Amino acid sequence: MTIRWNIENDLPADEFIDVLMRSGLAARRPVDERERVATMLENSNLIVTARDGDGRLIGVSRCITDYAYCCYCSDLAVDRKQHGLGIGRELVRRSREAAGDGATFLLLSAPGVEDYYLHTGFEKFETCYGIRRAG
Repeated sequence: MTIRWNIENDLPADEFIDVLMRSGLAARRPVDERERVATMLENSNLIVTARDGDGRLIGVSRCITDYAYCCYCSDLAVDRKQHGLGIGRELVRRSREAAGDGATFLLLSAPGVEDYYLHTGFEKFETCYGIRRAG
């Protein structure tokens, strides 16, 4: 399969929502709120995509980074039909490369896939804190 890799910081909300649906990540994202999703994309500054030979979006890594110290990957989604082909691993590699060697790459795991991240070279950090969003 031919895969085209790009940085697409202007990714359309409808395409993003579609790949979230096909990946299973939609269960934890506001895919029924298109304007909110559009705002999420507009305020992300590193979006790496994988497209098949027909140009269909099959994977995405949506990040917020300062390109110097940290890079937070808010979404890593790959079409379920494409799982096991290394697309997620390559999205992470390309995102890390774009963010720079000096940036720590961080993400929060979706429930049930923690082993995937450990298997692909991530280290589990023991201390992480947060304040949940309202609503």
